[in-house]
Amino acid sequence: MRSLVLAVVVSSVVSAAHAADLPDLPILRGGLTEGLSTSRVNWDGYYVGVQGGYGSSDEKFSGSNQTMAAALLANTDIESAYGVSRWPLPFGKTTGHTSAYGAFAGYNSQWDDVVLGVEMSYMHGSFGGTATASMSRAFNSPLNGFYDSITSTATSSISISDMATIRGRAGYAFDSFLPYAFFGLALGNADISRSVTVNDNYATTFAVAVSPCNSATPPFCATLSTSEAQHNRLIYGYSAGLGVDVNLVAGLFARFEYEYVRFTTTVDTNINTVRAGLGYKF
Repeated sequence: MRSLVLAVVVSSVVSAAHAADLPDLPILRGGLTEGLSTSRVNWDGYYVGVQGGYGSSDEKFSGSNQTMAAALLANTDIESAYGVSRWPLPFGKTTGHTSAYGAFAGYNSQWDDVVLGVEMSYMHGSFGGTATASMSRAFNSPLNGFYDSITSTATSSISISDMATIRGRAGYAFDSFLPYAFFGLALGNADISRSVTVNDNYATTFAVAVSPCNSATPPFCATLSTSEAQHNRLIYGYSAGLGVDVNLVAGLFARFEYEYVRFTTTVDTNINTVRAGLGYKF
């Protein structure tokens, strides 16, 4: 009996010693899980691309000609008495649509799934519009012995051919997608033209003053006008929007984006564009 117990003890000791000499199995040290890692797109670095899209521009011309009208009518009796330059001409709002194309370039810095970057985007198109407004008023109280019937007419137009935005981006990467939001400075190259014409029919009686002007008989006619044209003027504003970059293969990616731009110049202009692009990250 003692011999049997001794044999069992010796056998257990030998088995333990033999097990200690064996190399660790991968499953004992997590080797199987170490070999399974999730692949993640690397968005870190410089990138460039091209883009095209379609957009609309809304222009608010109200008040855009008041400064010109005030200068035109300075020191006149009708401006002092009736404030013609401040009349609220019914310009309203115009809307135009156009296609555009351009390019973009930027740099990303990535921390795990968070991607921050700076970018410059450029678009070439034909954004803008033209509007004309007119207002007439007749005054039944004499001014310096004459009754006045005045018509003020103004025309304003803006054409933006080039638009660039410098913006900061913040995105969150998952799988092959990088959705992002951005906000930044907008610059534009614009042609702006404005004109103001004021016609004053005046006569010694109110009934004659409101009748059509005739060179042979009263009412007497007086016309003042001025115009201004600015070419390749630098305008500025701000931009904001949303987009998503989609990794295709290696450094090649597709882009889909919406951008809102507002230019706060003499003509208040809002531009909305949707775009698609193709880029490459180095």
